[in-house]
Amino acid sequence: MATAKEEMVRAIETLPEGAGFEEAIERLYLLYKIQRGLAQADAGQTVTQEEARKRMERWLR
Repeated sequence: MATAKEEMVRAIETLPEGAGFEEAIERLYLLYKIQRGLAQADAGQTVTQEEARKRMERWLR
């Protein structure tokens, strides 16, 4: 398993040649959110599909 630093370096290295700071920050933030979500799922901090639908219904009104 790669370290967080290794994953961040790889994420930045895969950016297009002309990418700027904003794209790099967005890529790293996305990586962070994915890792955080996976850790929450591993810890059992999830909701059912039905609960997710109810929450989204309230957001989309």
